[in-house]
Amino acid sequence: MTAPVLAVEEIGKSFKGFRAVERLSFEVVAGELLALIGPNGAGKTTTFNMINGQLLPDHGRVRIGGEDVTGLPSRALWRAGVARTFQITQTFGSMSVAENLLVAILSREKAASLVTSVEKPYADEIQARLAEVGMGHAAETPCSVLAYGDLKRVELAIALVNDPRLLLMDEPTAGMAARERGALMRLVAERARQRRTAVLFTEHDMDVVFGHADRVVVMNRGRLIAEGTPEDVRADPLVREVYLGGAALSAISGGI
Repeated sequence: MTAPVLAVEEIGKSFKGFRAVERLSFEVVAGELLALIGPNGAGKTTTFNMINGQLLPDHGRVRIGGEDVTGLPSRALWRAGVARTFQITQTFGSMSVAENLLVAILSREKAASLVTSVEKPYADEIQARLAEVGMGHAAETPCSVLAYGDLKRVELAIALVNDPRLLLMDEPTAGMAARERGALMRLVAERARQRRTAVLFTEHDMDVVFGHADRVVVMNRGRLIAEGTPEDVRADPLVREVYLGGAALSAISGGI
């Protein structure tokens, strides 16, 4: 049997006695979009940081393709095929879009310096990556002047530079207009299907979650409380109780 791309096994983390995450387990397989949701303070960001190597779990294991990667630094995970986008975009505003992608490519290639010209040997790859996310026209544009939705697309292109096995997306549509949210998530879903990329994302907009996730994992107070298809999770009484004290999730749109 093929190992899942990501396996989270009984991980936990405490801060000064406060249990932020407690014995959390779930898996993500190739080509799947898994949404990790929960109220503020549920432990989602702590979970992401343990998976991505920014925090060391107190217990439990994180496996990528069956290999134990628990505690490896983010740079090692990047080179092992794990990419991440952030709630607040992480681009160099003074640099052009193409130069931002070049930095990621040189990191992938373990280049010792940034002296390589954008023109060659990576110009074709940069243009192809930007075309993939609908930003081929903006290669020479400084990131500082881009609209926020376009910055999100550029950050996605940067994340895709190393053809990741696993793509972690922390609130990928935060700050975007409704039309832009759907377009970005359709792009991510298409990529996942075509390249067999496993995608784990957190999101507060329930329209995005239920419209694009294949499965949903729900956390509350550091624990997993529900897991299943969007339809199963939407109907779960405990999930309804956590969100708006029993209100039907079908009535919920963004902002939770």
